[in-house]
Amino acid sequence: MIRKTLLASCIAMMLNASANGATVDEEIAALKARIDQLESEKASPKSEVEEKKDNSIKFGGAARFQYTYTDYDEKNEDRGGDLDFDLFRIDVDGNVGDVLFSAQYRWFQYMNVIHHAWVGYDFDENQQGKIGVTQVPFGILTYASNSYFFSSNFYLGLEDDYDLGLNYTYKSDANRLDLAFYKNDELGGLDGYVSDRSDRYAYDVVGVRLDGEGIYDVPTLEAGETNTFNARYVHNFVFDDVLLELGMSAQAGQLEIASDQDGDHFSGAVHGVVNYDRWNLKLQYTGYEYDVDGMDVEQMVVGAYGFYDSIPAEASSYIANIAYSLPVKIGPISNLTFYNDYSLVTDKSADLEDTFMNVTGVAITAGGLYTYVDFVVAENQPFIGGSMVGNGEVNKRVNINFGYYF
Repeated sequence: MIRKTLLASCIAMMLNASANGATVDEEIAALKARIDQLESEKASPKSEVEEKKDNSIKFGGAARFQYTYTDYDEKNEDRGGDLDFDLFRIDVDGNVGDVLFSAQYRWFQYMNVIHHAWVGYDFDENQQGKIGVTQVPFGILTYASNSYFFSSNFYLGLEDDYDLGLNYTYKSDANRLDLAFYKNDELGGLDGYVSDRSDRYAYDVVGVRLDGEGIYDVPTLEAGETNTFNARYVHNFVFDDVLLELGMSAQAGQLEIASDQDGDHFSGAVHGVVNYDRWNLKLQYTGYEYDVDGMDVEQMVVGAYGFYDSIPAEASSYIANIAYSLPVKIGPISNLTFYNDYSLVTDKSADLEDTFMNVTGVAITAGGLYTYVDFVVAENQPFIGGSMVGNGEVNKRVNINFGYYF
């Protein structure tokens, strides 16, 4: 095709030269320029098909199931445990030109929830901005834990939390800075158009626990976090074979109360993560406080996973987790990660009893199948027969959660 085009060009130039008396050198120069143009178009044509390649979209998801055996539920114990459907989820990630996007939606037996949904833009190789339902930059990321049950911070709304707002991230080899502003939680805050504010993936404050109310009651006085600012800074050190991450986080914002009272909340954390060979160590200290003007608040109401619970209005927490990753070749199994996660929640308001949770387990990777095998010992811990404001006994739970990721 290009040869035919060049032949036509040569004929046209010769005719033009005869008519106008142009020099041979001028015609040769013009012909060379035309050849260069045609060769360039042949090497890198900008067709509509190739333009579309700049846009990409990827779908994924998971289906998970769970076996549970507990010593605090007699019926479960008599049956020898229960096997239940856990969740089905759909993920979508990609870009349209320079605009990035990511979303995940989850279906449980008892609720359907948004996990995250945002659009973003890379200002350069070090800086990114996002808007939407994003992970709150606080403490150890992505998770301050290794097990299926997270740490106790998750049930306080201080691990793997997602809210609606703006994020900015700067990353280099040694440093990371996260700044964020959240207008409200992922369900629209106090005035969100939802039928049940407890149907959500991550824990958020949804009310003030009043005297006379039960631990799990729907709150009489509703509340929500609003106008929250987050800042998180991390520095990475390299000492021969040891990688050390040290970081600090702060979170501060307002509380919107249904009674038109003002309130505020503050959380702070310092953390360290050590990686050596196949070993990983996570350490974190966290403190938080909720205040409501004109009220001596001792407990707040949180909502998640289809029910309401209570947490102390003020507390401190400590996390100490260790893990060892072992590559193996056992049939389809390619990796075993052994871990022990320990959480302690103490210094609670109203002199409430401490919470502790210890999870010993192993995560098994076999192709797209990922399995947690956990043995949990805990006291006053949600999902282990207790509550953060309870005064219960030490409970135990064997939990096997397995799912296929596609």
